[in-house]
Amino acid sequence: MEVAVFGGGCFWCLAAVYEEVRGVTRVTSGYTGGSVPDPTYEQVCTGDTGHAEVVRLEFDPAVIAYHDLLEIFFTLHDPTTLNRQGNDVGTQFRSVIYYQSAEQESVACKVLAEMAGVWDAPIVTQLAPAATFYLAEDYHQNYVARHPLQGYCALVVAPKVEKFRAMYAGRLK
Repeated sequence: MEVAVFGGGCFWCLAAVYEEVRGVTRVTSGYTGGSVPDPTYEQVCTGDTGHAEVVRLEFDPAVIAYHDLLEIFFTLHDPTTLNRQGNDVGTQFRSVIYYQSAEQESVACKVLAEMAGVWDAPIVTQLAPAATFYLAEDYHQNYVARHPLQGYCALVVAPKVEKFRAMYAGRLK
């Protein structure tokens, strides 16, 4: 098993999609990249801790490659908006890839270069070495599956999940 950590807006959006990806065995929402140990959601929401909302994926590289996880990542959010995804604004919503190894860094650089030709604006996704991962509160874990009719889930997350299903039907569990 390997680990991947991505931030691309609200972690609920990324988690809901990656839960459906064949080869991803565990999806955990959390925080990383900041200066405050063991931050709370309320602290991260202020934008003062430096943390990003992220998902930590455990995956089987024999089933899905890191490259493919990154391609999915770039279809789930807008990597051209600095510290923003739609109405979610702040450094905690930045687009960021936390690589776990030199190999992951190399693959991420390659995918970033590939994606530069796809988007009309410059990509602002940060690439950073893995930092301490802090588990988000229990109520954030598997949030969308437990609250599918909640407004944000229905209006923001559900369309991203549907887009993933349409684009990557062969990758569904």
